[in-house]
Amino acid sequence: MDTLRLDAGPEEGVSPLGRPSKYTEEFQRDAVDLVRSSGRPINQVARELGMSHETLRNWVRKQERQTGTGPAVSGGDGPSMADKDAEIARLRREVAELRQEKEILRKAAAYFAKEMDR
Repeated sequence: MDTLRLDAGPEEGVSPLGRPSKYTEEFQRDAVDLVRSSGRPINQVARELGMSHETLRNWVRKQERQTGTGPAVSGGDGPSMADKDAEIARLRREVAELRQEKEILRKAAAYFAKEMDR
């Protein structure tokens, strides 16, 4: 009886659970190519192919890891992870600054409201 080895990846045509794959390697490649070339959402392509969207999503991600490309929709031309991290950091700083400004304005409004009541 074959056992699943945790230290090695699945063989060609075999699922990670050790079962033979329901889909051929050629079908998997064609499905991923369809997602990449059509620009349509993975859910829509999977529905048209009559398969689970999660299975197709896993195939797309696997190919992205193997080829080093970005998300299927952008075709790898999108911003890099470093660019995204820098943008997130910039946005967090901006949010912190806006919260501080909001707090100052709230206190100023409360102060002037008290002055008006005198």
